[in-house]
Amino acid sequence: MEAKPSYKLSLAPESFRPTVMGRHYAVACGHYLAAQAAARVLEAGGNAIDAGVTASMALAVLQPDIVSFAGVAPTLVYTAKDRRVTSLAGLGHWPAATDVGRLRELGGDAIPEGILRTVVPAAPATHIEALRRFGTVSFAQAARPAAELASGGFAMYQRLAWSIASDAAAFGRWPSSAAVFLPGGSAPAAGSLFRQEDLGRSIAGMIAASEAASGGRERQLDAAADYFYRGPVAKSFDAFHRANGGFLRADDLAGFTVPIEESLTARYGDYTVHVNPAWCQGVSLLQALALVRAGNPAALGHNTPAYLHRLAEAFNLAFADREAYLGDPRFVNVPVEGMLDGDYLARQAARIDAARAFGRMPEPGRPHGSESLSLAHLHRWKRGTASVAKASADTIYCAVIDKEGNVYSATLSDNTHDIPVISGTGLAGSSRGSQSRLQEGHPSVVAPGKRPRLTPAPALITRGGEPFFAVGTPGGDVQMQAMLQTFLNVVEFGMPLQKAVEMPRVWSANFPNSFAPHDYIPGALCVEEGVDPATSAALSALGHHIQTWARFPAAGGGICAVMQDPATGLRHAGADPRRECYALAW
Repeated sequence: MEAKPSYKLSLAPESFRPTVMGRHYAVACGHYLAAQAAARVLEAGGNAIDAGVTASMALAVLQPDIVSFAGVAPTLVYTAKDRRVTSLAGLGHWPAATDVGRLRELGGDAIPEGILRTVVPAAPATHIEALRRFGTVSFAQAARPAAELASGGFAMYQRLAWSIASDAAAFGRWPSSAAVFLPGGSAPAAGSLFRQEDLGRSIAGMIAASEAASGGRERQLDAAADYFYRGPVAKSFDAFHRANGGFLRADDLAGFTVPIEESLTARYGDYTVHVNPAWCQGVSLLQALALVRAGNPAALGHNTPAYLHRLAEAFNLAFADREAYLGDPRFVNVPVEGMLDGDYLARQAARIDAARAFGRMPEPGRPHGSESLSLAHLHRWKRGTASVAKASADTIYCAVIDKEGNVYSATLSDNTHDIPVISGTGLAGSSRGSQSRLQEGHPSVVAPGKRPRLTPAPALITRGGEPFFAVGTPGGDVQMQAMLQTFLNVVEFGMPLQKAVEMPRVWSANFPNSFAPHDYIPGALCVEEGVDPATSAALSALGHHIQTWARFPAAGGGICAVMQDPATGLRHAGADPRRECYALAW
């Protein structure tokens, strides 16, 4: 008789892809060519910030439907030498000539599509400032891969081909956009070579200006910024806006600077979670983490009805506070300290009923500092304005950790289908004005010089002052929800990073969508395929209005993350197969 082995051998993978690991560095971002560009910088001796900026600029070329080279770039940087996290406020403001009355006349309750939703481009200045303060390479070295990909082209991939074809009518509204995205009158086919020659010339112009500058690296960085914000690019923006009824002027660009700030932080056990300040929604992640932790997530069990219910209700409370209080802190009083106060969050956590969903956006809490703030703007959300949740297609993310322990974490964004390309530049401006409001009394109501309330919001987590985790994703209002679930998959449920990224997710839509026209679906909870149908049924019984979403193509984000293993010091990276995300390590 043939002997049977006394053990079972299983080679079944625990994820579609492996968690990549290396001793020296790890990179995770939205496209494989951008990841490769970052790796080339690291191999040549650059640090994480050099590599991250390189990848971020490349991503704006590789994913031009969802990221503008002239868009937004909220960034977090951890520097190993001083064990500190710094926030770069990569978000532009409304131009000085902004006419709120005109916006209301054309858009009613929501910012109209087109040139009028343009805010000052922030990404180029943010990348240059990151290189200046934390990097080591020249602007030319960091920008050359982006210029090469724009001028020489890259292979049109399926998702981008689908995105352009789906929005062909939108791109076709403006000849300058159609020339880029509908060459020859139709959307490019998957597998074809896609060039953006005007964009390549704009980036090459910045490179040439930097290389022509004398006086060292600092002056070269200034020259690259001057070419964009005070030179040929700024003049093109000004002329195009004047000719097409836009608000943006050369003075708006010339006066733009990137605020350098302390990050907002909250503790989660041994971990300190860092996000950008309250001009973006990062504070909602900090609130939700506290509300979930109060329910002992590990004891509830991964993706059980009780756990997913807790997640959804935590975000319903956090996003009710977001709708009530968040706006540009330079213009409105955002009670951040009160929103993150432990006693306040304990009271908020006690509002979650394990046996029943809110069923609609709950009333916001009243944190310390909000007592005098009006909540009249919330009254319009007593009824729903839509029945089906919409997926937010824009935004991409980049994370890098290097051998010294420096970390770069940035979320790049601004789609190009709802705003025209500036003729001759290949650049769409920053369409982030779509997240501002036109309702008087709203904390994010439009005003000249004011920033919109931003959804892109990277995170960076430390442990004992050392880098541990950097994570981000596209997805609009899904971002914080997908990021939280991935983080907890690692720290509460012990999953390898790639598995943590790939696990099925849920996300609430039980609040006004951050994008115009700000649809609201009372009680909506989106559930990815892969969640047990019995779990979905149990969530429905609790009062959630379940909408089932496919995992492919992605609606629930496209997570990328890097991690430093506290036990081994190895750098890990994970990238979401729901999109074109890719991870590398060495």
